[in-house]
Amino acid sequence: MIIRIKKLHSDAILPGYAHGPEEDAALDLRALERVVLSPGAAQAVPTGIAIELPPGHEAQVRPRSGLALKHSITVNFGTIDPGYRGEIRVVMFNLGRADYTVEKGDRIAQLIVAPYDAVQWEEGELGDSARGAGGFGSSGR
Repeated sequence: MIIRIKKLHSDAILPGYAHGPEEDAALDLRALERVVLSPGAAQAVPTGIAIELPPGHEAQVRPRSGLALKHSITVNFGTIDPGYRGEIRVVMFNLGRADYTVEKGDRIAQLIVAPYDAVQWEEGELGDSARGAGGFGSSGR
């Protein structure tokens, strides 16, 4: 799949696969600038890029497991809609106890491009299922 991308800043780094598309499902997003994340705070970190997704596709922003495990840094699971043309900014959270510095060029999140189905609702009675209306914890431990 070919997706149009625009650098909004000359220092922006295009998303890329660490090990190639045969081994990686996600592309790495990189920080455009140095940002200090304070404990308990959220901050939108710029990437300096914008994309044009084809109709019927979304881009999902996901955390990097290494940042979460080693530094207690995670990101908001975000959706980029096909009509959005603005800068991709990653909402990052510091769940740790000390400041964490994101350096310019650091890999800060992963980006997955995926198709989606448009939904139309049909109001009416629902069919039976084994679970029924059982909510949180209804399937056991």
